Amino acid sequence: MSSPLTLAPATGGQRPRRLLVVLGGALIVATYLFLVTVQPAEIAGGMGSVASLVTLFGFLGGGALLVAGILPMLSTSSLVVMPLGIALNIAIGQIAGSLGMQIYLDAIGTVLVAVLAGPAAGAATGALSNAIWGLFNPFALPFAAGAALIGLLAGLAARYGAFRRVYLAPVAGLVVGAIGGLVAAPVAVFMFGAAGTFGTNAIIAVFRSMGDKLLVAATKQGLLSDSLDKIVVFVVVALIVYALPPRAVRQFPFARTHRVLGGRTGALPAPSPVKAAHGGGSGVA
Repeated sequence: MSSPLTLAPATGGQRPRRLLVVLGGALIVATYLFLVTVQPAEIAGGMGSVASLVTLFGFLGGGALLVAGILPMLSTSSLVVMPLGIALNIAIGQIAGSLGMQIYLDAIGTVLVAVLAGPAAGAATGALSNAIWGLFNPFALPFAAGAALIGLLAGLAARYGAFRRVYLAPVAGLVVGAIGGLVAAPVAVFMFGAAGTFGTNAIIAVFRSMGDKLLVAATKQGLLSDSLDKIVVFVVVALIVYALPPRAVRQFPFARTHRVLGGRTGALPAPSPVKAAHGGGSGVA
C-alpha cells in the first residue's frame, strides 16, 4: 500500500535523473574550481560583478539540477523538510555570524535533511542554502560547494550508521568537519584574504603570530573551527531526530530503508487482514 507521504517510485527514467544529479554535482565542482583558480575578489562587493553572477548561476543552477534529479525519488515529507533545512541554515548561520562566534552553525538544516532524506537531498539543500543566502550575504555564496559536500557526507554517514547511537554522531561530525575545513580554506584565503568573523579571525591571527603563512593558518583554523562546528551540528541534529516520534521518522524512505536510527526506523508492522480489507493500514509502502 502506498503511503500518503511517499511519492510513487518511477518505473523508468532512472538514467535521465542520474544524469541531472551528475550534471548538478559537476557544475558545483566546476564553479568551486573557478573560484579557487580565478580568485575573483570582486565577488565580495555583491551581485553586480560578472564573477558573482557566474558563481550564483553555478551554485544555484547546480543545486537546482540536483533537486530536479532527486525530486522523483523524494517523498512528500522530504520535499517539505528541504525548505525548512534551507531556512534553518540561513537564519541560524546569520545569527552566529552576527555574534562573531568561532563556529558557524549554518549546516544544521543541511545535516537534518541529509539524515532524513539522504545524501543527494542533503547536497542540494547545502548548495541551495548558500546560493540563496548569497543574494544578501555575498560572503556565503562561494562556500556553496563546501555546503553541498557537507550534505553529501552527512547523508553517507547516516546511511552507514553514524546516527544509530548518539555517541557516534560527534565522531562523524569531526571527520566531516575536517574535510569541510580543508575544502573551504582556499576559498576563504584566495577570495576574502581569510577574513571571517571576529572569532575565526582571532584564531588565524594566533597561527600567523606563530609564523604560519596565510593559507596554512587559514587551513588550521578551518580544521579547528569546522571540526568543532560539525561536532556540535551533528550532536544537535542527532538530538532532534531522536526527539521526533519514530512514526514521523519512518515517513522518510531513506531513513526507513537504511535504518538510520537503528530500531527506531525499522519497518512498521503490517496491517491486519481486517484493516486491509477495509482499506486501512499503516500508511507506509
